[in-house]
Amino acid sequence: MGKMSVNLCGIELSNPVIPASGTFGYGYEFAELYDINLLGTFSFKGTTKEPRFGNPTPRIAETASGMLNAVGLQNPGVEKVISEELPKLKTCFHKKVMANISGFSVADYVYTAEKLDREEQIGWLEINISCPNVHGGGMSFGTDPKAAFEVIESVRKAVRKPVIAKLSPNVTDITEIAKASEAAGADGVSLINTLLGMRIDLKTKKPVLRNTTGGLSGPAVFPVALRMVYQTAKAVTIPVVGMGGIASAEDVLEMMLAGAAAVEIGAENLRDPFACKKIIEDLPRAMEQYKIKNLKDIIGRA
Repeated sequence: MGKMSVNLCGIELSNPVIPASGTFGYGYEFAELYDINLLGTFSFKGTTKEPRFGNPTPRIAETASGMLNAVGLQNPGVEKVISEELPKLKTCFHKKVMANISGFSVADYVYTAEKLDREEQIGWLEINISCPNVHGGGMSFGTDPKAAFEVIESVRKAVRKPVIAKLSPNVTDITEIAKASEAAGADGVSLINTLLGMRIDLKTKKPVLRNTTGGLSGPAVFPVALRMVYQTAKAVTIPVVGMGGIASAEDVLEMMLAGAAAVEIGAENLRDPFACKKIIEDLPRAMEQYKIKNLKDIIGRA
């Protein structure tokens, strides 16, 4: 069997497969289905300073080869994540976990990151800079290199653990945001987040989503994600975590050839809760088929 272990910002993973934030809850929900310790790690549900109830329904819509979501960062807030969710997770997951952090101001990001940085089970802080900046005219932190730099620099100064900036694809040039994040001290970047899209109900003549627009994910976005990972990996020297439409072991290999040191799998978990388990178990077969002995050797080799 080929070697599937990879290194992400100084932490060794048994394999590169990471369920993406928002598609795997806080882990223990999936632990009822299978032993989640076979995962490389996972990124838990996006966490904010205060509790959020999310957007009004309907907030999910199907599309060809994918789905739209406008859930709106529903979560119990960082205090309850620490006091209630992490203790439950610790009983069923014995590896370092990735904390996904969102905010609506620089102070929000720093507060939440500092809290989670103190938790022993947290290995990485994935900073989702795709949220509206309420103090910046509604501009998302992830679409402005200066705003991205400010968030990442502030978080990096406040914490000790590796910081991974999660980037939005809804920009002209994602490499500019990646380079700003690296300059600000990010230890890695993860991409892509969802693409902005919408659907209209022909019967009601109104948008399907109550929020009008939502994030497109699933196999439909894979070629776009692959292109952005390829470009970003050439533009920065820090590790890249690739995501966007990954649904098979072959997709994992493609993403790593494009430059990803590890991958996150999102929408496929919602279609099939055993998706990550199946992909990990199928990786040795795919590696043998394409004569790959060590996954670390193929990173960025395309």
